Amino acid sequence: MKMFSKYKLIIALLCVASCSLTACKKFLMEDPKNLVTETNYYKTSGDAISAVNSIYGYLNSTSTGTTAGVYHSSFWVAAGLASDELSNNQLASPNFDQLATFTYGPQNSTLQDIWSTHYKAITIANIAIARIPAIAMDETLKQRLLNEAHFLRGLLYFDLVRMFGSVPLVIVENDVLKPSAASVDAIYTQVLTDLTAAENLPASYTAGNGLGRATSGAAKAILAKVYLTRKDWAKCAAKAKEVINSNQYSLWDDYADVFKLSSRNGKEAIFSVGFGDGGGSISFWEVGQFNVRLLPSDLSVEGVQNAQGWQFPTLPLYNSYDQDDRRRSTTFITEIHNTNGTTKTIRPYIQKYWDRVAEPAGNGSANDYPVIRYADVLLMYAEASNELGNSADAYKYINMVRKRARFNGTAYLNILPDYSSLTKDEFRAAVLQERKWEFVAEGQRWFDLARTGTLEKLVPIAKPGVVPSAKNYLFPIPQTERDVNPNLPQNAGY
Repeated sequence: MKMFSKYKLIIALLCVASCSLTACKKFLMEDPKNLVTETNYYKTSGDAISAVNSIYGYLNSTSTGTTAGVYHSSFWVAAGLASDELSNNQLASPNFDQLATFTYGPQNSTLQDIWSTHYKAITIANIAIARIPAIAMDETLKQRLLNEAHFLRGLLYFDLVRMFGSVPLVIVENDVLKPSAASVDAIYTQVLTDLTAAENLPASYTAGNGLGRATSGAAKAILAKVYLTRKDWAKCAAKAKEVINSNQYSLWDDYADVFKLSSRNGKEAIFSVGFGDGGGSISFWEVGQFNVRLLPSDLSVEGVQNAQGWQFPTLPLYNSYDQDDRRRSTTFITEIHNTNGTTKTIRPYIQKYWDRVAEPAGNGSANDYPVIRYADVLLMYAEASNELGNSADAYKYINMVRKRARFNGTAYLNILPDYSSLTKDEFRAAVLQERKWEFVAEGQRWFDLARTGTLEKLVPIAKPGVVPSAKNYLFPIPQTERDVNPNLPQNAGY
């Protein structure tokens, strides 16, 4: 496949990703002796840092002619559309319509984008893991950078194996051009190996000194999710409890504070992908597309620029909330304020990523994409505890999330009573519902429905006439990849 070759180009891209636009222009004007090549790169600690920074760079934006990185505008959108969470209003993009209606096939361009961006980032991680060990530099920093690369590679393969099943497992720099697909078990083994290595990362960083980088807590939290997906309840509970007991994280008292720009890299953020000005964190120049895609175009009367409302929540999702649930008022917008002082009621759109005070124009977004936050760990621990018969902890930790949703910014309301005395099946349904309310547009819903086997049951409730089938528990391998690599099989039903 194309993403596994042309390493000279990739190494040049590493340099581009690590320099400013002005420096890049100067670089292009200098004589050939200063050009970055395979022989003069990966020599210093600065080279090692920029190499790992380049992996992070591929999570949000790229320097290869497109701004679409792994978590920019395809992954989380697809996970919402191919579920009971989001519907599509981007008329010029039939690929999104196909995802929302489960009519997609191997030619779907969004799935191709997800595949390509993940493997581009994996390729950069493979090169960093191969080249950094030979650099003469501080050994503690070297090991930290290598573990960051392992974390990112493990995370990326975790995405791929959940979405596509058997995929090529490429973990060395100069692998074969047309690799065969590895077994799902082999991919998960590598994911666990990478994430376990990353458990040795620092517990935290400070602003200007790596804020936003992967941490040991991030590795443990993603490991918990791997075990949750694999239904290894004991290991899931153990890893989640390690995160809880670390005392590195806690919930914001008010759900509305979770998505404020002032809360970026705050106490609830375990691992996020930064966009815009990160204030010393790992982020690059490209703004996110949360506001462009999710905010309604009607907001133009309030001075909001470039809100398109391309993807919007299903009405059954909105209607499923208690009307006083803090998550509903934070997540959705249903009113527009006209210039004459009147208001206009609209169908619900998603506003949770929009910080009205910090970004009144709402053009793009400097907000982070939350790969995993502390509420997720609490709900994973509750789910695993229920499966293990530990009902005391199951109730304790799901009720922590529900308690936060009762807080209206001033007081706790008499809504969303604590769970108690549920059967194991009832608790399973309750935690799945809680996850639905908590993580709207965070790239979680398809994965939750797929791992719980509830796609066929829950999607038609939100989207009448849309009926997923057994094949939709995996996405098709992109046909363009199979055209250039005949060793790739296709998933059943496609």
